[in-house]
Amino acid sequence: MSRLEVIGVEGIGEIGPGDDLAGVIAEATTAAGLGPVDGDVVVVTQKVVSKAEGRLVPIDPEDRRGHRAVVESEAVRVLRRRGDLVITETSHGFVCANAGVDLSNVDDGWAALLPVDPDRSARRLRDGLRARTGADVAVVISDTFGRAWRRGLTDVAIGCAGIGAVVDLRGTTDAYGRELAVTEVAVVDELAGAAELVMGKASGIPAAVVRGVEPAWLRRGEVRAEIVRPASEDLFR
Repeated sequence: MSRLEVIGVEGIGEIGPGDDLAGVIAEATTAAGLGPVDGDVVVVTQKVVSKAEGRLVPIDPEDRRGHRAVVESEAVRVLRRRGDLVITETSHGFVCANAGVDLSNVDDGWAALLPVDPDRSARRLRDGLRARTGADVAVVISDTFGRAWRRGLTDVAIGCAGIGAVVDLRGTTDAYGRELAVTEVAVVDELAGAAELVMGKASGIPAAVVRGVEPAWLRRGEVRAEIVRPASEDLFR
């Protein structure tokens, strides 16, 4: 792989509970002349997936206590608190701020929750896109996460289908012929981060097509099974 294209999908519009998200994305990609084609990876933001699945709850943005109650209801464990910031572990195993409860890009008075099973959501989207376009694509569902040791936010994958979440390079050699002992590359996180560059936070583009990924990456994959580090292996929990 020497060239990768990342193309934002325009024309998707507002998504609401019960909408056929796969159908909307298929129509928008076709109208834009993007295909999709076999081997493409379609990256979709968590927000539109949650909206389509009805993962919305009413909330008063001025009521901190109510917001905190929603966060705690979505968390299985609160790990740290600092003022209004709460670092939690979700039922998916994600360690993130506020259990993924988000007030951005939703109507006033509502909060979006994470999908119940993002890997399953990705599989459904993949099946829906294949049924509507005939293309064998992979799907990555992305969300914005902070990082414990670095400032700034980046998008990562919270669910995937049709692509391995991690490429294991252990046992291969580097450019100097030395064997790699620990290198595992979270390719779905890298694709999510690349896609965010063309989607943005306020552009109204909730999906992107990534074209030219290494065909060997395209296999059955799950974020929860491959990327989420078990607590027994986590030095910080």
